[in-house]
Parts: sequence; C-alpha cells; structure tokens
Amino acid sequence: MCDLLDAPQPAEKKLSKMKKLRRTLSESFGRLALKKDDNSFDEICVTKMSTRNCQGMDSVIKPLDTIPEDKKVRVQRTQSTFDPFEKPNNQVKRVHSENNACINFKTSSTGKESPKIRRHSSPSSPTSPKFGKADSYEKLEKLGEGSYATVYKGKSKVNGKLVALKVIRLQEEEGTPFTAIREASLLKGLKHANIVLLHDIIHTKETLTLVFEFVHTDLCQYMDKHPGGLHPENVKLFLFQLLRGLSYIHQRYILHRDLKPQNLLISDTGELKLADFGLARAKSVPSHTYSNEVVTLWYRPPDVLLGSTEYSTCLDMWGVGCIFVEMIQGVAAFPGMKDIQDQLERIFLVLGTPNEDSWPGVHSLPHFKPDRFTQYSPKNLRQAWNKLSYVNHAEDLASKLLQCFPKNRLSAQAALSHEYFSDLPPRLWELTDMSSIFSVPNVRLEPEVGESMKVFGKNNIYGKGLSSIKH
Repeated sequence: MCDLLDAPQPAEKKLSKMKKLRRTLSESFGRLALKKDDNSFDEICVTKMSTRNCQGMDSVIKPLDTIPEDKKVRVQRTQSTFDPFEKPNNQVKRVHSENNACINFKTSSTGKESPKIRRHSSPSSPTSPKFGKADSYEKLEKLGEGSYATVYKGKSKVNGKLVALKVIRLQEEEGTPFTAIREASLLKGLKHANIVLLHDIIHTKETLTLVFEFVHTDLCQYMDKHPGGLHPENVKLFLFQLLRGLSYIHQRYILHRDLKPQNLLISDTGELKLADFGLARAKSVPSHTYSNEVVTLWYRPPDVLLGSTEYSTCLDMWGVGCIFVEMIQGVAAFPGMKDIQDQLERIFLVLGTPNEDSWPGVHSLPHFKPDRFTQYSPKNLRQAWNKLSYVNHAEDLASKLLQCFPKNRLSAQAALSHEYFSDLPPRLWELTDMSSIFSVPNVRLEPEVGESMKVFGKNNIYGKGLSSIKH
C-alpha cells in the first residue's frame, strides 16, 4: 500500500488536482480584488495583523509576479470607483475598501511560509455593505442645503465611521452638474492633510453622492462661537494650514476660486481642511479666460470685481488676506452690503483707488470707470484693523496679500516663509503632505478667550453691527 502511495502520479492527474484545489479556494472564499497602483501593476497586502486594516503595521507590499508559482492563488479583478488614500502613521486610520483583499501569510518556526487566506467580509455577499453602494451609508441629520446639493451627516456601514454625504440632485434632461464632476475628479487626485478627503462616489439615476470624511465644524462657525477675534496663536496655526493646502494645489495648477470661512473645515483636533471644490479649476498653460462670477463677494478680489477673466493663483491669495484679517479682527475685512460697486468702494477706501501707476492695465478692465469711484489714498492697514498692530509681522503679511494689483500679491509658498511664522517649530516645513501639523511636539491650539479679545480695541471702521452677520 505504501508503495502505491509513493508511486509517481501522471502529470495530468497532478494538474487536475491543482485545478480542483484552485476551484475549491475560489468557491470558498469568494472573489478577491487587487489594488491598482499608479505604476500600473497589481499589488496585494501581505501582513501579520488583522485584515481589517492594512496600514501602519509589519507589512510587505509585493507585486503579484514576485510570489512563487506554488503560492499563487487565482484572482478575479473587480471594478471599484473607490480610490483609497494612503495615510501616515500619525493620522486617523482610514479603512480601505472591502474590495482590497488582504492576504495573510503566517510564518512557521522553520521559516517556511504557509499561505492562509482570511476573510473579513465577502464582496460577493448581497447583504454585506460595500463601497459605491447607497445603502452602505445611513443618513443621520441634514447639515445644509445649497442650490444643487444637500449635505448630510452620515455613518458608514462598511467601517462605522462618520461621514459627510453631499447629495447632488440629477435632472434627467440636464444630466450631472459639471461642478460636481469637476469637484469629484479634482478631489480624487488630491491627497493632503489640509484638504478634505473624498472617500467614495455613489451614482444613481436620481442623485450623485460624494462621501467625504466628516469634519464637525468650519471656520465660519468657529469664529461665530468665538466673537471678537481668535487667539493670535490659533490664527497663526489656521493660516499656516490654509497656506499649506493652497501651496499644494497651486503647485498642481489648481485654483480653488471660492475661498471663504464656510469652505474651511475645522476638525476637533484643530486641523483646517480646504473643502468645496465645486468652483475649483485646473489652470492650464497658456492661460485661458475664466468666468468672473467666482468667489463670494466679500472675498472676491478687485480685479475679478472689475471684470477680469484672466487670473491665476493670485485670485486665491486675496481671499487668504481677507480671511487672515477676519480671524484677527473678528469681523469681515470688506463686508459689502449692496453690490459690486459698494464692495469696490470698501476696498479702495483702505487700499486706495487704483490708477495706471499703482495698477498697470487697470483702465483696460471692463468695469473700471474712474469717474464712478471716489478717489481715496492708501492707508496703513492698522488704521482699518487695529488688532493687526498687536501681532508681530501680521500687518506686513496682510499688506502683501491684500494688493489690488494681482501680480503684487504674495504666493502661498512665499507666504509660508514670511517672518510672521518665524516662531513656529522648523519641523513644520519638513512635514510630508499627509502629515498633520499637530504631529509636531508642542504644536496645539490655545483656548479661545472669546469676548475678552475685545480688549484689543473697538471694531474696525466697517465693524458696527456686523459681528452677528453670517459670513
């Protein structure tokens, strides 16, 4: 009997047994999908820890071709619209898509590898929640409603995390709004600690839903909660993060085009994240003409107000200057209450009415009529916003951002090197894109003192009765 067992078997029988083994594995464990990386080869996650998380552990990422022939398992690819983002060890854990299989290899005492597949859910199961499916998310409460989208606080049934669901209504005759397509396409390629993370995209006949990480408040609500101006050190950390996020997208030739406090999310740890890229635009070279109906009025630069349609990253930098002043002073820098004419008058009252000497080419802008504007001379910014004088180098930085002539405005990268930030830890400039500034020791938000900040002085020259107005 032993001789019969030890006798060599025909190659056909061995091949048949191998096929049966592979078929058994396939039927037992369902479909496995491979993650496609940017270098266009397939990868699997090999780990010694739980398959529920493939990040931050003793792992080795191997191309499929490097696995020995006798260790390979037949794999069927599945399509997924979900593009998981990498994260550093110091970030909140991101749970990857159920369609990214983690194959666990246990090492024996002799050092030989024994393949063993562990499932945490079956992608083929009709009842298991999956990314890309509407019923994988539970709506908890409505957060806000806009002209074409409603935002809900929700919960993921895939990983139990809180999410923000931006539900965009689709009309059969109009199709998907182009702003939604643009926002989704841009955000899928942006991976930065100071840019909101897009988790998932769900498309049905009636709606397009963008699933974002949930961030509990925004800068507008934060300032409303702490009126009279924010703690100077907190202003510095918020501004640093804003510039950090903008520098990242500007280096990729992307303009946000709608900077305002409502679009700057603030997490419970103090992280500031750029959000709402519905008006964002990839800036190509050479420049093209763009719509001048961008940016909320209070944060819209004078060149756009005057009808310019040729602009670059300097468009966003004007908004940074306005938000900077508002965080320090406690009220909007230029709160126009009527129309574009009123908005321009408020800007020129502080910065001076432009002419060809201070702003070359201003007379060629469509809406610039010298006789329509009162002639003002420029003032020191502290005359308009006195709290700038109480913070070292704040007035100088604000003045370099709030320049009427677009080409004179400081870039985001240059602003990060301004003396205003000189007392921050040097390590902040060495962080990787996905690293939070709060991963650096001793970097943290200070407690806000709210109304007591008003000891700096009275509101600015535009501030009467404006502190209760929504931004």
